[in-house]
Amino acid sequence: MKKRMIGMTILCLLFLIGCSKSKEPTFEDFFHAEMEKTKEEYGKEFNYSYSLVYTNVHKLNQHQDSIAIFTEHNPNGDQIFIAYFEKENGKWEWKQTRGAEWDSAVQWSSMSEEPYIYSGTLTDDSITNVFAGDEPAEIIEVEEGKRFWYAISDVQNVKVKAVKEDGSEENVKEIDEELMKNEGKK
Repeated sequence: MKKRMIGMTILCLLFLIGCSKSKEPTFEDFFHAEMEKTKEEYGKEFNYSYSLVYTNVHKLNQHQDSIAIFTEHNPNGDQIFIAYFEKENGKWEWKQTRGAEWDSAVQWSSMSEEPYIYSGTLTDDSITNVFAGDEPAEIIEVEEGKRFWYAISDVQNVKVKAVKEDGSEENVKEIDEELMKNEGKK
């Protein structure tokens, strides 16, 4: 009986030690810690804020990566960003970021290194799908009337196409030249 009690005590202690080990931070923990550093850099005199809108963590082979979409109120106003992260040696690393503004002349952009991530804003409710080359985009509802899309491709410099609810398709230029002219007149 005494041996059994000692054995149970040892098992309980081992269980408690295993439970008390600090667990590895999640991707969201890492992201929020990095954004709090950004907030500190702006200081209290600027009312900086951010909101994590969407994450997608993947595990490909032995490699883990993540996409984060977040909004930010910074000195340039209200913007939306997409960032790409990789997990290396058990730690997340911020690799690439692209930003956008609602109703900007820049309709989409792409990251300059692999994976090539194409992204942009959508305010036209009639658009149901977006393609970067052959890759279908993920479309995320950010808030009423504002959507953000992204597509991951292993091909650089592809055409971007929008598909409307009536089935019509249109190639989307990176820069809306008409809107660019109107912005220049302001």
